[in-house]
Amino acid sequence: MSGADSSHRHTVDGLFRAHYHWLRNYLRRQLQDTASAEDLTCETFAQLLEAPALTAIREPRALLTTIAQRLLYQHWRRADLARRYAQHFEAECAASPEELTQQRQTLSRLDRSLQRLPGKVRSTFLLARIDGLTYPQIAAELGISQRSVSVYMSRSQALCDRHSANQILTDKRYA
Repeated sequence: MSGADSSHRHTVDGLFRAHYHWLRNYLRRQLQDTASAEDLTCETFAQLLEAPALTAIREPRALLTTIAQRLLYQHWRRADLARRYAQHFEAECAASPEELTQQRQTLSRLDRSLQRLPGKVRSTFLLARIDGLTYPQIAAELGISQRSVSVYMSRSQALCDRHSANQILTDKRYA
């Protein structure tokens, strides 16, 4: 580990110790859900660790709030998408309760799979699939190259393909 990496980790560690509880409480008030608030708080600090080395931060709570707010919006977008999808599917197919449960479980498994992706890969996928942004727009939003956007989308698509293949195998077993 280089000195810069060690210094960066030390800086993030200090921010974590000083502001973790404040940020978790802030997110709990926004979400009214302790578990989701914990997850988003941890993801906020994980993104700080993934970020390039930090320069002196004059307003650490402003930085943490900005990162957390982006994650909060993504969380709400995913929840809204799942809700709209479920409503649409219920209206269109009038599925049985078992089918709806299976679909919700599938969406939940897919969401957990997406959560395992690195932050920028996951953000790239969500910005493309949920927000409908183009690769140049995603690159500008995340501060990465269009090539990186393409690579990240390939990674996330491969995950979705694996997830679909596993779902098909599971469905065949129970048919």
